[in-house]
Amino acid sequence: MIKRFLLALTMLATPALADNAVVRNVKVVKVGGAYTFDVTITHTDTGWDDYADMWRVKDTSGAVLGERNLAHPHVNEQPLTRSLSGVQIPNGVTEVIIEAHDTVNGWNPEGKTVKLP
Repeated sequence: MIKRFLLALTMLATPALADNAVVRNVKVVKVGGAYTFDVTITHTDTGWDDYADMWRVKDTSGAVLGERNLAHPHVNEQPLTRSLSGVQIPNGVTEVIIEAHDTVNGWNPEGKTVKLP
């Protein structure tokens, strides 16, 4: 009985049960030859041990075109929106994927695909 209780308690405490950071909305604007991305993400930040710490822009082949670090937890600011300017997009790329990262789960494999203006 005690072994089952400890096993259940351990399973509840595993990071795999923590939620992923999720990209909710993306606004893209072309400025000159580069792009500005305004990305809104949600995550149940709990403090320095578990928070959304980054998002990135990738092309559909997986090449990273830009990253935006989030320097601290946003426990009381959810959802949160942050911008990244000056992102260079190669010719011929018509859509990109925005992915969010948190300190417990890493990159959320379910990014948001966005068509470029």
